[in-house]
Amino acid sequence: MAYEIENIRKDFPILSRTVYGKPLVYLDNAATTQKPLCVLDAMREEYLNVNANVHRGVHYLSQQATDLHEAARETVRRFINAGSTSEIIFTRGTTESINLVVSSFCDAFMQPGDEVIVSVMEHHSNIVPWQLQAARRGIALRVIPIDERGELRLDEMERLFSKKTKIVSVAHVSNVLGTVNPVDEIVRMAHAHGVPVLVDGAQSAPHFKVDVRSMDCDFFVFSGHKMYGPTGIGVLYGKEDWLDRLPPYQGGGEMIESVSFEKTVFERLPFKFEAGTPDYIATHGLAKAIEYMEALGLDNISAHEQKLTRYCMEQLRTVDGIRLFGESEHKDAVVSFLVGDIHHLDMGTLLDRLGIAVRTGHHCAQPLMDHLGILGTVRASFALYNTKEEIDTLVEGVRRVSRMF
Repeated sequence: MAYEIENIRKDFPILSRTVYGKPLVYLDNAATTQKPLCVLDAMREEYLNVNANVHRGVHYLSQQATDLHEAARETVRRFINAGSTSEIIFTRGTTESINLVVSSFCDAFMQPGDEVIVSVMEHHSNIVPWQLQAARRGIALRVIPIDERGELRLDEMERLFSKKTKIVSVAHVSNVLGTVNPVDEIVRMAHAHGVPVLVDGAQSAPHFKVDVRSMDCDFFVFSGHKMYGPTGIGVLYGKEDWLDRLPPYQGGGEMIESVSFEKTVFERLPFKFEAGTPDYIATHGLAKAIEYMEALGLDNISAHEQKLTRYCMEQLRTVDGIRLFGESEHKDAVVSFLVGDIHHLDMGTLLDRLGIAVRTGHHCAQPLMDHLGILGTVRASFALYNTKEEIDTLVEGVRRVSRMF
C-alpha cells in the first residue's frame, strides 16, 4: 500500500496544534510517541461499555474484558513471533520488565562473584537494576566497549566471557546513537558459552520487525508508549523454559493457584508473573496500536524512518560546527548532535520557542556520555508520522540558533 503521510498524520490530531504560535514539530519520539485516534477510541469504548476486572468474574462484562485482554496477549505474541502466549508477560513498561528479569534471575541463578555482560551504550534501566543486585549480592558488571562509529566491539565482547558469566543484557537499538546492534550475532556468541541473553527492545519494536524466535534471544522487553500505545503498559517475552525456572517477581492476587498459611502454589504461565489487577484497558490499547502499525506495514514504517534518518544526517552535516554522535551504517530513527560550544539545553530551549520538540540531556545514558566526553546532546528522534519538511524546519532552526551564538 502507498505510504500516504498526510492521511497518517490526520490520525494524530496533536500534530496539528501550535506551540508558541508555531506549528508543532514533534521530534521526541524516542521518549514517547503520540497516539492515534483508533487507540484512544478503543480505550474509551472499553471503559464505557466493557469495564470489569478480568479473569476472576463469571459475569458477562468480566468475561468480555477477559477476552479483550487475552486477545491483546495473542496480538503481542504474533507481533514478535513468540511461540506461545504463555511467553508474553504484561508489565508496566520496559523498565519493569528488565527489573523483573534481573530480580528473578539473580534470585535463582547468581551468586557472589558472578557476572553480567552489558554494553557502554545501555539505558540506565539496563544498568541500575544490575547495580542494585551487585550491591545486594556481590555480582559484577562487565562492559562491552564501542568504536568511534558507535558500534559494539564484538571482538572485545568475546573476551569478557568467563565461567562466572551468567547472562548478557544489551540494547537492540541505542536511544542516543541510533545504532542497531547485531543481536543475532550476540545471541549466538552468548549461547556458544551457555549464557542466556536479555534484549532491550524499547527502541526497536516501534521501528522494524522483531522476530524473537529467529533472534533466539531468551528474553525481550519493550514499552507500549514508545509504539503509539498507552503509557504504563509493557511486555516481557521470555522463553517458556526460562520463565518456568524463574521465581515470581511479586506476590498477590491473580498469580496464585492456591494459598494457605502453610503453602502457596503459584499459577501457570504467564499469570505467575502478573500479580494484581492488570491494566486491561491499556493492553487493549497496545493491541490496537500494534494493529495500526501492522496495517501500515512494519517494512513501510522502517523504510520511511530510514529515509528521514539519512536525510536528517545529511542536512545537519551542512551546519557549521556540527558534531554528530552515532555514525553506524546500521542506524535507526535517532540523530544526536551538538553545535560548536552551544550547550545542549540552550539549543533545545530555543528550538522549543520555534515549535520544535527535541530531547536534551544525557538521555538516561550517562556512562555513554562519559565515554563520549560530553555532558549531553540534542536528540531528534523520528516516528511513522514525521516528514522531510519537519526535518527542514529542524535544520533551519539549528542554523538560526547557531547564528544567535
